[in-house]
Amino acid sequence: MLFCMVIWLRPNLVVHCVLSKPSYMVSKEGRTAGVLDNYAEGQKYAEHSLRKLETHVRRLISSSIRPALENPLNFARIYLPDLLPTVDRVVYLDSDLVVTDDVARLWSVPLRGSRAIAAPEYCAANFTKYFTDEFWSDPAMSRRTFEGRRGRPCYFNTGVMVMDLAKWRAGDYRERIERWMEVQRERRIYDLGSLPPFLLVFAGDVEAVDHRWNQHGLGGDNVRGSCRSLHPGPVSLLHWSGKGKPWTRLDEGKPCPLDHLWAPYDLYVRGKRTALIDS
Repeated sequence: MLFCMVIWLRPNLVVHCVLSKPSYMVSKEGRTAGVLDNYAEGQKYAEHSLRKLETHVRRLISSSIRPALENPLNFARIYLPDLLPTVDRVVYLDSDLVVTDDVARLWSVPLRGSRAIAAPEYCAANFTKYFTDEFWSDPAMSRRTFEGRRGRPCYFNTGVMVMDLAKWRAGDYRERIERWMEVQRERRIYDLGSLPPFLLVFAGDVEAVDHRWNQHGLGGDNVRGSCRSLHPGPVSLLHWSGKGKPWTRLDEGKPCPLDHLWAPYDLYVRGKRTALIDS
């Protein structure tokens, strides 16, 4: 398995990739966020901190509406303060997106007070759909969970976040998210992967970012992955969140109109492996 995190540590963009299997070769399926030559990197992974993370988080993961969301490394964003112990602030980006603006503008978003993350919020979205009837029918969870939040609990997408890792550590947010994951294994309070526990811990306490920084949902929903158009307004970041991924649809010869915006940046070009260099 190839896993990559795109993290902006001012002034450098860092794309960190590791391989979980020494025999793995980069293919169309594994090209999403970078390419590494394989065997030596795979050998090192056996002792890598991500390997330990994978072992730890696997016991906390429950089944999801889409199997891809059950991958332990989808939960790595929870552990960035542990993986980057000397770093206090990052911009976290999923690997299924294209940035069309200066990411320094995103980096400069202030995190006021005790807020540990900043992200575009979507308060018009139906927040209730991210949790099951098991959650909403229990007053101890549905009402008390969001009491005392600074604002209205709203949906936000965890694929684009400014994160204050110092505040994260001080607030024990890793432990708080993991407690909800343990509840989920016992009571089935949501159907998605790593997103709902973020909402449970942070919704209502997120530093709002302009929507231009996450034109999300271009991969459709989590079941059909159908084509979607852009939201109204300016665009600084295109995000193919959802089941449908542009590289898959391009390979199948069935691209959505916006998938052609991904094609110039695809790392798998005409069957050749292309190295992604930290810069």
